[in-house]
Amino acid sequence: MAATDPRALIDETPMSTRQWIVVVLMVLLNALDGFDVLSSAFAAPGITQEWGIPRAELGIVLSAELVGMGFGSVLLGGMADKYGRKVTMIACLVFMAAGMWMAGHASGVAPMVAFRFITGIGIGGMLAATNAVTAESTSTTARKTAIAAYVAGYPLGAIIGGIAASEWLLPTYGWRAIFDFGAIVTAALIPVVWLLVPETVAFNSAKDRLAGVNKTLAAFGKAAIDALPVRSATAAKPSVMDILSNPKLRPVTLALSFGYMFHTITFYYILKFAVQIVADYPPGYEPSEAATVLTWANVGGFTGSFVFGFIMSRFGIKWPTALMLLIGSVAVASFGLGRDTIDAWQWATILTGFFTNAAISGYYAAFARGFPAYARATGTGFALGIGRFGAAGSPLIAGALFTWLGNDELLVVSCIMAMGSIASLILFLMLPETDGDELVRQESEAS
Repeated sequence: MAATDPRALIDETPMSTRQWIVVVLMVLLNALDGFDVLSSAFAAPGITQEWGIPRAELGIVLSAELVGMGFGSVLLGGMADKYGRKVTMIACLVFMAAGMWMAGHASGVAPMVAFRFITGIGIGGMLAATNAVTAESTSTTARKTAIAAYVAGYPLGAIIGGIAASEWLLPTYGWRAIFDFGAIVTAALIPVVWLLVPETVAFNSAKDRLAGVNKTLAAFGKAAIDALPVRSATAAKPSVMDILSNPKLRPVTLALSFGYMFHTITFYYILKFAVQIVADYPPGYEPSEAATVLTWANVGGFTGSFVFGFIMSRFGIKWPTALMLLIGSVAVASFGLGRDTIDAWQWATILTGFFTNAAISGYYAAFARGFPAYARATGTGFALGIGRFGAAGSPLIAGALFTWLGNDELLVVSCIMAMGSIASLILFLMLPETDGDELVRQESEAS
């Protein structure tokens, strides 16, 4: 078959076992990201006790990996479009393993911040690459469900990590063991990714690598092709300037990036501060007991992502995500009412996790749909990078608000932090219904 578009073979043919294996591995990598990001939140009460630091200083520690994620999303997201998704994922795993191990042996706030920043660089690049791999390795009919499962991996990792932290690592070995555990698991996944995840057809096709395309098609049980479609000499190249300079893509890029940024302000407030808030709230709880609320927040998040995948497959992305943003902001604000028992705190975090993480799932689906294939990792990385400013700022803003207003003003702080999802809702509703590849075609025809 001459000049067949290999991406159509992936889009239009049934999923093979190898394709589902790749999806499962992307879910596991996102689960690893979820544990690595939240490891500092699980360790927060232990760090506070050992080093005697206030909430404002703790906020700096909790935001360090999120700042690193911003840099990693932009820099390594672009690397995934230039050098390949697979090599980028391997590089990110190396950053993550090294950063986690060193964090487990940090002697103070300054080195801890540096080591968490290194970890964040790897996580940020990983998120951009794995989202692209999930989208590019699945058929059109399976893609939304696969992306929802992929997003559900993030809270799944936090659930497993939370159980391990509260039931085993914290009581037996202390907070440092959380980081050592994460480093070991991260390093173990490097050979697995190397052996089982082929470079995507979309990347090889964009680079005109026929041999690479056929190698991946063979791995996925698809027929080889004789030639790639002829590309125009002026075909767009993957770079940040493309997603910002194209008049059709620029509004999508800005709405997704800043919408995601505002939502992460709300999202990470619960994920980063819930454990500390519950540990301090009268009558007070032991760190291992307080850590359970974060586990349950991610149970809610996992359930929300899983259920939302089916909702998106039936009702689309835009309006269901907008609804999740609205309900999520209400749930976060109500978190500030406080609770009298640990069971009540757990239910509060289940609800916030369900709706806020469902909205995250909607954003990831919008990333895969909103950016064209040739710049999908670049666009996703850019949006995630901008979003990480909100994620990194969330614990800093919350810590500053608690310092300014006082720890007793939980309701006021929670209502302020919930406003991020409201701003995100407004921007998300501005997104067009047309996907990124079609927008690029429209702009090309217009010019």
